[in-house]
Amino acid sequence: MDLILEAADTYLLDAVYTKLIPTPIEAAGLNITGSALALSAWQARSYIPRQIISLFIVTLLGIHVLYLLFASASYYFIFNHEMMLHPRFLPKQVRMEIRTSLEAFPVMILLTLPWFLAEVRGWSKLYASVDDHWGGWWYLVASVPFYLLFTDYCIYWVHRWLHHPLLYKFLHKPHHKWIVPTPFASYAFHPLDGYLQSVPYHLFIFLFPMHRYLYLGFFVAVNFWAIFIHDSDMITGHPSKMLSTYFTWADRAGNSYRHPDATLDPLLEVKMRDRGKREGKAKSD
Repeated sequence: MDLILEAADTYLLDAVYTKLIPTPIEAAGLNITGSALALSAWQARSYIPRQIISLFIVTLLGIHVLYLLFASASYYFIFNHEMMLHPRFLPKQVRMEIRTSLEAFPVMILLTLPWFLAEVRGWSKLYASVDDHWGGWWYLVASVPFYLLFTDYCIYWVHRWLHHPLLYKFLHKPHHKWIVPTPFASYAFHPLDGYLQSVPYHLFIFLFPMHRYLYLGFFVAVNFWAIFIHDSDMITGHPSKMLSTYFTWADRAGNSYRHPDATLDPLLEVKMRDRGKREGKAKSD
């Protein structure tokens, strides 16, 4: 997020703050009372109130663009629209998925702001140069599987706790409302549910060093992954991750792994229902 905010400041926000907030000299000419120091502080990129507002705006706009653009692409070019004929596909479901996601975004971003602020203020273990880090290229390469394994295992436990009866009904059940999901269900969470499942991604860089460009790449890729896994695909032979995100080892170790059953493929029910209708029509003819 530090890279994104830096780019936003350079190409847009510096000019916006200069335009919207008068300099001390301009304020005096306009008879605006207040501390000159307070006014000039908004021109500094390191000013915390400015960083908080900037991070919120940039993240809110970014997640809307990413979600609407790539969920739409997945919906129109990857998602099997036959799934919408499933008897448990809700009326106006796509509209509800989108509305739930858009309503959740502002709250999830507010909850995530402390992580983003700490990152841009340099409190994380992100580093800029491979040569300056003790592990060099070896650590850079090793940090890729390490990041995936760490976040996968942490999310496994977050997800498992969200299925606890005390939490499931209020926090996680809204996401399972979409029994036959579309890509637009990727962010259709209760805001706290969505935030909790994102914490491991932010926590990692405060515990372990990671190259800032690599982390940014993962940050974007994870959001793509969240969209593309909500396509109702349940093809036999594809391992079911159940509670984890990328791999099956945590589910296997935690005894929550279930291999997909071909008879549970929702597309089969769609085809059986369609076949029944055609046979019924043939008999009536």
